[in-house]
Amino acid sequence: MTAFIIQNMAPIMFAALVFFLLLGYPVAFALAANGLVFALLGIELGLFRPDFLQALPERVYGVMNNDTLLAIPFFTFMGLVLERSGMAEDLLDTIGQLFGTIRGGLAYAVIFVGALLAATTGVVAASVISMGLISLPIMLRYGYDRRLATGVIAASGTLAQIIPPSLVLIVMADQLGRSVGDMYEGAFIPGLVLSALYAGYVFLVSMVRPAAAPGLPLEAVGFREPSGARGVWQLAVLVVFSGLVGYYVMQQTEVRGGADFVVLTMSIAVVVSFLCAIFNRAFGGKRVGLTAVVTLVFLAGWWLLKTNGWAKTALLSEALAAGALYALVAGIIERTTGRRIVSNLAEQVTFVMVPPLGLIFLVLGTIFIGVATPTEGGAMGAAGAIILAAMKRRLTFDLTRQAVEATAKLSAFVVFILVGARVFSLTFYGVNGHVWVEHLLTSLPGGQVGFLIIVNLLVFVLAFFLDFFELAFIAVPLIGPAAEKIGIDLIWFGVILGVNMQTSFMHPPFGFALFYLRSVAPKEPYKDRVTGKTMEPVTTGQIYWGAVPFVVIQCIMVALVVSFPAMVMHYKNSGPVVDKEKALEQLQNLTPSFDAPPPLDLGPPKIQ
Repeated sequence: MTAFIIQNMAPIMFAALVFFLLLGYPVAFALAANGLVFALLGIELGLFRPDFLQALPERVYGVMNNDTLLAIPFFTFMGLVLERSGMAEDLLDTIGQLFGTIRGGLAYAVIFVGALLAATTGVVAASVISMGLISLPIMLRYGYDRRLATGVIAASGTLAQIIPPSLVLIVMADQLGRSVGDMYEGAFIPGLVLSALYAGYVFLVSMVRPAAAPGLPLEAVGFREPSGARGVWQLAVLVVFSGLVGYYVMQQTEVRGGADFVVLTMSIAVVVSFLCAIFNRAFGGKRVGLTAVVTLVFLAGWWLLKTNGWAKTALLSEALAAGALYALVAGIIERTTGRRIVSNLAEQVTFVMVPPLGLIFLVLGTIFIGVATPTEGGAMGAAGAIILAAMKRRLTFDLTRQAVEATAKLSAFVVFILVGARVFSLTFYGVNGHVWVEHLLTSLPGGQVGFLIIVNLLVFVLAFFLDFFELAFIAVPLIGPAAEKIGIDLIWFGVILGVNMQTSFMHPPFGFALFYLRSVAPKEPYKDRVTGKTMEPVTTGQIYWGAVPFVVIQCIMVALVVSFPAMVMHYKNSGPVVDKEKALEQLQNLTPSFDAPPPLDLGPPKIQ
């Protein structure tokens, strides 16, 4: 028996951890207890050197001293402040009105807002609970299928795990020893593609079963023009114009590809659209002369900056001039024809969406181009969230206290799990467990493809029982070195695992997103406050069955990321482009020529 334990210490240790987790013991304590117990057993059997335990205090201190993990409380606090200040409610109401009578419009709005909340909160619980409280009663009021409604809300909330600034991507980058900024860049496009897949599923359902996803009735659609028109085309014109300006401005910079270019282009477009709406409201309409003066001032400023060599500062003045010019044209058209170019709907969507979008792109843009680290970006985001809440006059002491308490709880949860994982890994490495895992995984048939298939199946099964934090702290440090040894890019590998780990929130019967939604979904018949009708409750079975199609979509997304690595690998090609000819010319100008060295005058020889 002793010989068997000595030969199989690593698999026995791993099996014991799984056993204690299945019994329901807290993960942090199960990890630490397993590490210490098997360390003592290893010392007794001569497999584990007692000197290893002397490194334990240093490892625990290393957790507290990790600057990368400091981004977690910053991003958590940012998301909680924005969520509790009513941003989610404003977004869902406005975007729901935008889609109006389109079939499945409310579901599209939930997906769109879910992606925005994911990019601001980074926390699944906040997104799911917010959308469950706000949008679920509205969807039930207008006759949405309960399985579709609950599935869309739960799935859109899990986008917080793959769309930057995701907390799991921070942990993933830390465990894989890679840059958080690269991980964010790699996950940006897969996050958008996954959102599009969700919307595609809603479209299919609305085509096959129109009654499952009806549009809003005409009387429920607001933000109309005085003529009764909705003003959607004005919003489309504003979006196209802002996008073209953003693309034109970015073409004059050194950023050429990848998520950097996309995020910065969208950032400029958001600023331009906001300026267009602001200038139109302040100077538009009948005040065409004042608008013309403002436009000329900005154009003159742009020309002076550009001619004096301030090219980068001139980019900002171009955005200002574009916004003023749009307002001028809109004012001229309104004055001559009476037709508004900036509608009430366009103004409402712009004023509601621009503040959170501006904060998102400020944080991600500075991280992507390397101006700020993820921790510094998180600090800017937290400060920006406080400013936005104060501007909305919703920043109260209670809101701040609740956000700080929730942030402290989540941060302590992460740190405790990480400390337990460090104790476990110290013993596991001491008994050569990492060698056993590496040999087990690298000897799988099929090379990289076989490795990815087996590992994704393993993570998918473990996600039935473990949270994404637990998976990131337990499984990733074990399988990451094996992936690197067989030549898999760890950023690509981390994004694949990040998409896969989303399913841990959607798996019946232990998915946390389903529990969050269950806690806010009606359990008893209730009377709708608008229609006065008695509404049936949402059953747990309907929530579980509604999640199944979206789990399938998440698995399809894993296959897409594996099949098309370019969705992630673009992070290697982003950033400033170096002009090689100019660089060589500058080097030649800086390097002295040694073709004809000056003669050395050493003087007459000295006689000793």
